[in-house]
Amino acid sequence: MNAAALLVLQMRLRHCGFDAVRFGYPTVRAGLQQSAARLSELLRRLQADEIHLAAHSMGGLVTLRSLELNPDTRVRRMVLMGSPVAGSLSGRRLASFNAGKWLLGANLDLWGKRHSVPVPDGVEIGVIAGTLPVGLGWIVGPLPGPHDGAVSVAETKLEGAADTIHLRVSHSAMLFSAEVGRQACHFLKHACFSHVATG
Repeated sequence: MNAAALLVLQMRLRHCGFDAVRFGYPTVRAGLQQSAARLSELLRRLQADEIHLAAHSMGGLVTLRSLELNPDTRVRRMVLMGSPVAGSLSGRRLASFNAGKWLLGANLDLWGKRHSVPVPDGVEIGVIAGTLPVGLGWIVGPLPGPHDGAVSVAETKLEGAADTIHLRVSHSAMLFSAEVGRQACHFLKHACFSHVATG
């Protein structure tokens, strides 16, 4: 994802007190390993005693792989937003078409198969799952159960997560949602989400 798409989320995180830095990666040209290595290098260069991470969609898989390959004890908490850590039915369907293979590019294997995702030692992870079924996922067929238009709630389930919250938001809109930003900030500060309705 282009880092520009993370600008609104970056501003929200800065507003609640974090010195937020954006990280983008080319989803078609660069595979999971290459993107994870680039993120590891960025983390290595950060002058910080404590690091928290917020990742959207496939960025969650990139982030988890980065910490698997290059553990960093400064990383304490992480928020995953709509990340298909338990696989992606939409991705597997898309991978069955020639046009889909081209769109998925270097990450064809990542989306086309289920992968085991280890939780890094010492890292508290919060999972935000969307339940507003609006998005491009319908192009390749309906998704079962509650979903955000691209990823189902079940596909975001991460064994060992510290907390999970379901929000009425679509997959792409997570990046711009004030409530998603508020919940991400709350988890990064307190290791739990605010499960009190805001009205």
